[in-house]
Amino acid sequence: MKRSLTMTAALAAAALALAGCGGSGGGSAASGESGDDGDVTTLTVWHGFTGSDGPALQQVIDDFNASQDEIKVEAEVYPWDSLYQKFLTSVTSDSSPDIVAMSTSNLAQYAAKDVLSPTTDFYADTTYMDTAPLASGAISASEYDGVNYGIPLNIGPIMLYWNKDLFEAAGLDPDQPPTTWDEFAEDAKKLTIDENSDGKPEQYAISIGETNTVPIYPALFAQNGGGVVSADGKTSELDSEATLEAADFWMDMVVNDHITPTGMTGEDADQLFSSGKAAMEMNGPWLTTGLTDAGLNFGVTVPFRASEDADLSVMTDAVSWTVPKTTSEKEKAAAYAFFAYWNSVEGQTTWANGSGFPPVRSDIPESDLTNEYTKTFGSSEVLDAITMYMTGVPANQEINNDIFTPALQNATSGSGDVDQLFTEASAQIQSKLDESE
Repeated sequence: MKRSLTMTAALAAAALALAGCGGSGGGSAASGESGDDGDVTTLTVWHGFTGSDGPALQQVIDDFNASQDEIKVEAEVYPWDSLYQKFLTSVTSDSSPDIVAMSTSNLAQYAAKDVLSPTTDFYADTTYMDTAPLASGAISASEYDGVNYGIPLNIGPIMLYWNKDLFEAAGLDPDQPPTTWDEFAEDAKKLTIDENSDGKPEQYAISIGETNTVPIYPALFAQNGGGVVSADGKTSELDSEATLEAADFWMDMVVNDHITPTGMTGEDADQLFSSGKAAMEMNGPWLTTGLTDAGLNFGVTVPFRASEDADLSVMTDAVSWTVPKTTSEKEKAAAYAFFAYWNSVEGQTTWANGSGFPPVRSDIPESDLTNEYTKTFGSSEVLDAITMYMTGVPANQEINNDIFTPALQNATSGSGDVDQLFTEASAQIQSKLDESE
């Protein structure tokens, strides 16, 4: 392997900058110490990219390792839920990784537990890289209490997928998916097929997961100006007029028109759509590779708006690279070098073309992006309309999993009045938000 002079300079500058910062300095048992004799610094990375986007991430790691001979990044892959549980245990032992990929919706709770190292210094100057081309939304998504705890790994706008063959079979234009809620409601009548009227359609208009999934229903509420928690993370919005109006609209179609099965996980929803038993699904760019490999005739576009005059709202999932507090100063400097490579033009081009995710930097020529879905998910129309789900809220998972989701599932199953369910849940959410103040 050839040593990069740029990388060497960046490492030296990073080490000097970090030497003046406080920290544990202990490192992790899984990491090698670089020392003065030129030994390689080995960094252990944990991530949850177990799907078709995993090879693209590994390719960037491999390219980074081949670009210089001072740092070696080794990845360990876990399902996301297992990763978060394992990480919290690891930081109290000698088995902590040096870098953790973390959803920005989960990041605040770990920052609040004081187990993550601040990364504000990465953005302070151009010691590591010029961060100006990076998407501001991806940067701010990893902030908690005014401090940044992450470096952008990806942004994943939740877009509308539709099965062109099912649209055509229903007598609809296969190249014209619905653009508003009213258009969706009309199309849903033709796309939901219940041959024996038993309330269990053979084909559904849309496939919506409720648990272990990206926030689809919150994305729908946001299209109407509603949500679960306010953007500043201080106020519950589940009982707002905009949210209740949106919830009433969608629950009516779910309960009475059976547009989607209820009680599904995100994986269930993906399977239903990919098997051709649902005409639409809302999901992120990670789904494109699998659907393409499966030969599904599908399209991807921006989500339908609440109405023709409503602003476009695109709920966006994001993942950041984070550094545990147990990572030593020297290893943190090496991690910063890796983050700089990941977010370089070369790194982001490889990642985008291999995964279908849009690059997190804005200066990559469109001609270099060979994956058509990268362009779709990364269009200026989409990136200008992104909304993050409960970032910066330490109680995010408790609110989402223990309060909002049970209320939602009672609503989708027709087990109670939507307004009452959401109003009661909103009071619980507000209490949880007030506790964290």
